[in-house]
Amino acid sequence: MNDLVRQHTALSDTDLEWLHLLVSEWQLLSDLSFADLVLWVPTRDGTRYVSVAQMRPNTGPTSYHDDMVGHLVPRGRRPLLDAALDEGRIVREGDPEWREEVPVRVESIPVRREGRVLGVIGRNTNLLTVRTPSRLELTYLQSASDLAQMIAAGSFPFPGQQVDMDASPRVGDGLMRLDADGLVQYASPNALSAYHRLGLASDLVGHHLGRATAELAPSRGPVDEALVKLASGYAPRETEVEGSGGVIQLRAIPLKPKGTRIGSLVLCRDVTELRRRERELITKDATIREIHHRVKNNLQTVAALLRLQSRRMDSDQGREALNEAVRRVGSIAIVHETLSQNLDERVEFDEIADRVLAMVAEISPGKVTCRRTGRFGILDAEVATPLSMVLTEILQNALEHAFTQGEQGTVEVSALRGGTPAEARLLITVLDDGCGLPEGFDAQRTGNLGLQIVRTLVEGELGGTFDMVPGRERGTRVVLDIPVRPQK
Repeated sequence: MNDLVRQHTALSDTDLEWLHLLVSEWQLLSDLSFADLVLWVPTRDGTRYVSVAQMRPNTGPTSYHDDMVGHLVPRGRRPLLDAALDEGRIVREGDPEWREEVPVRVESIPVRREGRVLGVIGRNTNLLTVRTPSRLELTYLQSASDLAQMIAAGSFPFPGQQVDMDASPRVGDGLMRLDADGLVQYASPNALSAYHRLGLASDLVGHHLGRATAELAPSRGPVDEALVKLASGYAPRETEVEGSGGVIQLRAIPLKPKGTRIGSLVLCRDVTELRRRERELITKDATIREIHHRVKNNLQTVAALLRLQSRRMDSDQGREALNEAVRRVGSIAIVHETLSQNLDERVEFDEIADRVLAMVAEISPGKVTCRRTGRFGILDAEVATPLSMVLTEILQNALEHAFTQGEQGTVEVSALRGGTPAEARLLITVLDDGCGLPEGFDAQRTGNLGLQIVRTLVEGELGGTFDMVPGRERGTRVVLDIPVRPQK
């Protein structure tokens, strides 16, 4: 719609914003009217109309099988559009049109903002299935007529009341029509069922909806006057009401077809099961985070015990082995600590990589600088946990064997995500400028316990490849290539 309006019309950005607000609300008018809606806006030179938006009803058959958005119509071809635009009134004159052997009643509703008519809504009703209307249909049509008059007067939609139609109640979910005093004149079967689930034992018609709703909502104090006023439809608002048996969502729409409030529409939807599932998910998420938190605490306790044991060791070799175990346990604890703060089982691995770098740098025998380039991105927990241990082992190996005591150097970890959307991959390179590999070294066959752990985790758990080769000028380059799930 933005492109069509800016390309063909002279409307300002504030006018365009008003049209967006209208389009966000007009599903309500379409469903109440059982009709298709097409928004026509005059072109910049005033010789044509351009259709910038279209809506089909959920409550009846469509009268447009083709998409009308972007169509240009010369002025004069559709007299009802001309009359609505020029005279600023709703135009219903004329006989039904025939489209593909289907009779269609055509009406035009001017769209007014601050006294100016910005465009015209073409309301097209498929008359093929017309029959004697029920009480529900008569209520729908009367409410649609009131809303159409409000659009023509510029009082609907309500400024500053942007509605999320995906989350708000719809006409078919449940509808109640109230008079000016807040008494229920009509309640659809779905609306009545929603209130029965909330705990209502009687009919709604003739009752004051605000007071009835407040009595159904549990309260230890006086009646909630704000809820009474909202459910009575005095202002355009949304809320949720929870009773002993369920939860309903309410949306109030004041009706002011001639400037004075004659009543209101209240849409309602039973969201009991939806809220129950949401609470179950919240409880599940909280339980999972608590488990990760406890695992992290237990791992830190194990690391502390190993650290105490290492201080009592007389053998330097045994003490170093325990210190390595402390770092391995610590790298896993970092992942669980991150998972304990998330709502899902995915983590931002860059933070974990930086913490692993800082932890391993503490064992540096010399003045070695550790840094990271590139981004690991978001990884699943089943990838992050073994990868954190792999990264710990590789960095620990580089700092212990690549540099001598007091030697300056650099260890750089780079990450690059690539591959196809169906098969994303993460390429990790760890490069140092140390002494390099010994003669005849084979990363796939030789190496200490740390490299054996790396090979097992990379090839077994991560399903990737691992290689360790001499650097281009000096030092050692470790390359990991592992499959990952694409980032969202």
